[in-house]
Amino acid sequence: MPEQTKRLSYAEAVNAALRRALEERPETLLFGEDVAVPGGVFGVTKGLRKQFGDRVFDTPISESAILGGAIGAAMFGRRPIAEIMWADFSLVALDQLVNQAANARYVSRGLLGAPITVRTQQGSAPGACAQHSQSLEAFFAHVPGLRVCMPATHQDAYDLLLSAIWSDDPVIVIENRTLYHAGKQDVRLGGAVPPVGGAAVRRPGSDVTVLTWGAVQQEALAAAERLSVQGIETEVLDARWIRPLDLDAVLGSLARTGRLVVVHEAHTTGGVGGEVVAAIAEAGVPLRSAPIRVGAPPVRIPAAPSLAQAVIPAADVIAGALTRSVHGTAVPARRE
Repeated sequence: MPEQTKRLSYAEAVNAALRRALEERPETLLFGEDVAVPGGVFGVTKGLRKQFGDRVFDTPISESAILGGAIGAAMFGRRPIAEIMWADFSLVALDQLVNQAANARYVSRGLLGAPITVRTQQGSAPGACAQHSQSLEAFFAHVPGLRVCMPATHQDAYDLLLSAIWSDDPVIVIENRTLYHAGKQDVRLGGAVPPVGGAAVRRPGSDVTVLTWGAVQQEALAAAERLSVQGIETEVLDARWIRPLDLDAVLGSLARTGRLVVVHEAHTTGGVGGEVVAAIAEAGVPLRSAPIRVGAPPVRIPAAPSLAQAVIPAADVIAGALTRSVHGTAVPARRE
């Protein structure tokens, strides 16, 4: 596909990636609840059924059937892209992900694989209830054989999805519905499909590193800009891929700043942030202050927007953690 640049929303960037995959790879299929005729509950798959016919189809409301069918199709030459409408709903299909997709190559001694792409979205949004607002990336990242990415920019919504579809491993692509229609950006289309993995520096800095991913990255960037006025320069590092985690990029950033704050929307307990801090400790990296984790406290995510704002890390909470890392003062980060 020739390279070009278009101004797209996040949702349109996802749509463009799906369209390219269906055009260039005839073995791809796209299916899930309401992805075909309705065009997706968030409009992400709009127009694809009309262009590609039966390769894009709606399924019954059964996540285990969606992923079970995807695995079977993948083992016999197809490259399915399956949508799970909310990440919360994937929990009823963990057997398919953990025991089947992740194990396919191992238990078949390499004869079979499961190159499936699971598109889903997660996180808190106004009015979302407790079963539509969880952040579950740590569940998936724990499983050997699964790849996990969380695109936070419009360009990554395009690039990372294509990386997932082109991969021969099962990949969980976790989007966020608050990003789908949050303005438009220039997106480079076409060109070579990037390989799986790799973090990205979103803002350079010299005093402290904030490692983050997903929609909460916008809050981290806002906190960094706020502290810049006070003379604290924060490097914002977007992990992009939770598994494989680009630890080299984290170490490179820490070599410049010597301080680390990890920010994610998921609960701090058992979160990926703890894994990052442990990996840094095992690497023996000399830090100028103790690493800090910022995440949601151990409560269910409230449906009321005002209460959700008190739970999900916001720019002021992140700024407090960054100031504490640099000066040893300010409001403590949320943690247990």
